[in-house]
Amino acid sequence: MKPECAGRFRNDRAGAGAQSLESRTPSEMTNRSTVLGTAPAALTEIRAPVRDRLEEVMDELRRIAVADYSMVDEVNDYLLRVPGKMFRPTLVLLCSEIEGGPSRDAITLAAVVELVHIATLVHDDAVDHSVLRRGMPTVNSVWTHQIAIIMGDYLYSRSVTELARLGNLEAVRVLATAANTMSVGEMRQLLSYDDISYSEGEYNRLIAAKTASLMSAACELGALAGNPRHRRALRDYGHALGMAFQITDDMLDYVGDEEVTGKPPGLDLRGHKVTLPLVGALREMSPAEVEEVRHLFTLPEPGDDDVARIVALVRRNGGIEYAENRAVACAERADRAIRGLRPGPALDALQGAVYYVTDRSL
Repeated sequence: MKPECAGRFRNDRAGAGAQSLESRTPSEMTNRSTVLGTAPAALTEIRAPVRDRLEEVMDELRRIAVADYSMVDEVNDYLLRVPGKMFRPTLVLLCSEIEGGPSRDAITLAAVVELVHIATLVHDDAVDHSVLRRGMPTVNSVWTHQIAIIMGDYLYSRSVTELARLGNLEAVRVLATAANTMSVGEMRQLLSYDDISYSEGEYNRLIAAKTASLMSAACELGALAGNPRHRRALRDYGHALGMAFQITDDMLDYVGDEEVTGKPPGLDLRGHKVTLPLVGALREMSPAEVEEVRHLFTLPEPGDDDVARIVALVRRNGGIEYAENRAVACAERADRAIRGLRPGPALDALQGAVYYVTDRSL
């Protein structure tokens, strides 16, 4: 089976001097501007064309999430106190402005997408028994796992209710399909624990369901609010972007800085979770090294030294380079999907997002 996004990124705008993955030294493999042939875009630059409208999205989030029950409002206030990167709502707004104009529906759709995203995070933290998210205690650690599950359900239901209010059945279909796919992805993720035989194909199906589905939906919803003629191109863009985003996120577990990512390194390994860097490295490990990985996965609570040893094995056996190759190839697919769209600030920002997702402090 050919891996999804197999190949490497070729940036036609980079010129003849851009290096291929195979020609770079290991130390260059974590320099994203070397990979993509251009300076990475900052999130602030990506948001720039829709910055003012993102403030409206935050107001809309609070409006939609409000409840007539104090406990729900208390948890909502906690969740919205420190907004995340608002990356998915930014995609909705940008995609709505590709040969379209600012619309009120795009604001609501962006808020709905962010609510669904928050709901998935709340559920994820409860399932994984995580205690921190974005440097803050999780809902399940501040309150209870039961409250976390109910709050996730509440945010999902409010999102669906708001879509029904808009009366856009296509938008309902797009988001309902994504929500269903993400639920299946959560079940798939349970199979990625404690199994070092977990394949790349299984990993691709997992991240396509868990991450790429919502980014794809965000971009398609933006097209529906702007110019529906581009929904397929923007849907494909969002899918490839989401794949690149998640692969890069999984790489950060091995090479990221906790102060930047908000998560301690080696978290996936501590939780016995198999991701692409490990999948790629296992192919090159000696039998003795594979046994070291297998041993770590038998430990209920791996220590810092145990995790550091496996991280070193993954890096030494090319796991980071292997995953980067796939992330960059997915980035190429995203970039290619929107090359035919009309130039303008929104398209520039979407192209910048391709570089952003593969550059998050690697």
